Amino acid sequence: MLLSVPLALEYEAVLKRPKQLKATGGTIQQIDSLLDALIAVSRPVYRAFFWRPLLRDANDDMVLEVALNGRADMLVTFNRKDFEPVASSLAIDVMTPQAALQKIRRKDEEE
Repeated sequence: MLLSVPLALEYEAVLKRPKQLKATGGTIQQIDSLLDALIAVSRPVYRAFFWRPLLRDANDDMVLEVALNGRADMLVTFNRKDFEPVASSLAIDVMTPQAALQKIRRKDEEE
């Protein structure tokens, strides 16, 4: 998993919104623990090049920028329509979580 500082801060801001906390039943402390775990397993990406703007939503641009600077081979999201066809034209497959897991499993079976 790839992660930049701006993207981690965006995740934190979204997850700590009162509406989001209410929907998940989570606490600030639980969100902090979740973010700590996410950061611990992520590979840091530093922006060597700014790709913006490519998409309609600046927050989506931030995600695509991390994928591009981190040389990702896939971008996993439920929001495929906002990333296509731009990501594909830049050689990044845009997949739902289910499709990504299937692809990973097939690759493991082949090895």
